[in-house]
Amino acid sequence: MIIGVGIDVVDIDRFAESLERTPPLKGRLFTPLERELPRASLAARFAAKEALAKALGAPTGMSWLDAEVVNQASGRPQLEIRGSVRARADHLGVSTMHVSLSHDAGIASAVVVLEA
Repeated sequence: MIIGVGIDVVDIDRFAESLERTPPLKGRLFTPLERELPRASLAARFAAKEALAKALGAPTGMSWLDAEVVNQASGRPQLEIRGSVRARADHLGVSTMHVSLSHDAGIASAVVVLEA
């Protein structure tokens, strides 16, 4: 059963400018491993976190660092959640999370589907 679906798009240049203009933002949005990625990948991961928040019903008090996009050995992205995000997912009965990322033509996008 589908519990939630979220989608988000990010203008890569605009997002990169925001990170450059406000350096502490990178530390508030991304885990140490994510921070090392190129800007298009960062924008896609931010889109994934936004899509995840939407799929969870935009819970108050969600920490961006409680959701991390990691790659499986195959390169396929996967969401790892903990803390505030894990608590909300558990409350909703989420058992499976799907995430798809893309970036092309200056736009990064992500879709998240949550299943019971």
